[in-house]
Amino acid sequence: MNGTNGTNALAVVRAGALTTVQDLGRPGHAHLGVPRSGALDEPAHRLANRLVGNPVERATLETTVDGCAVRVAAAVTVAVTGAPCAVRAGGRPVAWGAPVRVPAGAVLEVGAATAGLRSYVAFAGGVAVPPVLGSRSRDLLSGLGPEPLSDGARLPLGTPCGPPAGVDAVPCGALPLGELVLPVVLGPRADWFAPEAVGVLAGGAFRVSSASNRIGLRVDGPGLPRTRDGELPSEGLVLGAVQVPPDGRPVVFLTDHPTTGGYPVIGVVPEPSLPGAAQSPPGTPIRFVPRRG
Repeated sequence: MNGTNGTNALAVVRAGALTTVQDLGRPGHAHLGVPRSGALDEPAHRLANRLVGNPVERATLETTVDGCAVRVAAAVTVAVTGAPCAVRAGGRPVAWGAPVRVPAGAVLEVGAATAGLRSYVAFAGGVAVPPVLGSRSRDLLSGLGPEPLSDGARLPLGTPCGPPAGVDAVPCGALPLGELVLPVVLGPRADWFAPEAVGVLAGGAFRVSSASNRIGLRVDGPGLPRTRDGELPSEGLVLGAVQVPPDGRPVVFLTDHPTTGGYPVIGVVPEPSLPGAAQSPPGTPIRFVPRRG
């Protein structure tokens, strides 16, 4: 775990719609009812850390939709990845997707996403709030970790540990191009659904709902018909589980998901496809691609 450098901190000037501290999460605590949490677009988080010379486990800021603004007490190298956006330091435009030196006392402004939903802001040394169960991530479901950013809040930074990394191009791999394509490995409760349910799932009539959040991607569209009434005794839920509540519309669980549930799970979206779900704005068409495990 990184220690603070004793001189640098962030003062939040504009918190944005939802800005949280995130790292790689706290896996291994599901038996305690604690979700994994962590950055929803993990590749973007990892890249931002690499650009400023951090190990990938250092904590970043995850912004949602409209970015944020923070003032740095001492000069620091920063990088913004994930959803493309305008970035300004001290009132002047600076590069997105590249290491940038922000002078002491300057305000770093991360603008609204021009595509996708979530941007990641890394600072050399990382955001050094106290860890909880080995992670600095905010978990919206359990309430563990630091509170979402609020105007006027202060956050410590850790000690830089490596030079910034140079790159020729920064990928936007998680951003959906027209539609969100999600493979679904069927099971463990696919037998609770009518034979035509898989066809409905694959029919392409779903869109991302505005009710989506870090807990799960909710959808607008048709309900999946079932052959069994009632619900299950609560059983374990994994990252990417596609649970179907009583209204029949599937929910794809993301990193802050509950660890148990009683609604049937028709399938599981493999983890490499989940960053795209995290970056898909409401209204994005969804194409589920069911397959047998």
